[in-house]
Amino acid sequence: MVRGEASVVKCHYKGKTEDFVIFVDDVESAEKWKTDKSIPLAQVVSSFKVFVSKQGKQGPLDGASNQTLETEFGTSQEEEVIKQIIEKGTMQETE
Repeated sequence: MVRGEASVVKCHYKGKTEDFVIFVDDVESAEKWKTDKSIPLAQVVSSFKVFVSKQGKQGPLDGASNQTLETEFGTSQEEEVIKQIIEKGTMQETE
């Protein structure tokens, strides 16, 4: 969990029926990864977990099911989904 003055960076992707959220270490790392795919994804994301919200990027988060990922992204492999979310999503930094 985040403590003290640390900020949390989310990458939000608005899907057809759900909003998808992943957590990244910082905006700069994610932006660098977009232009240099040789950077290991593990150096960009906080965890290899995709969350889903039905209430936009501010709503409560639940873990995305494999079926939900398959329907939206054409795969249930979280690493591939995370790559798509970073590419197509928007970054949001909160403290």
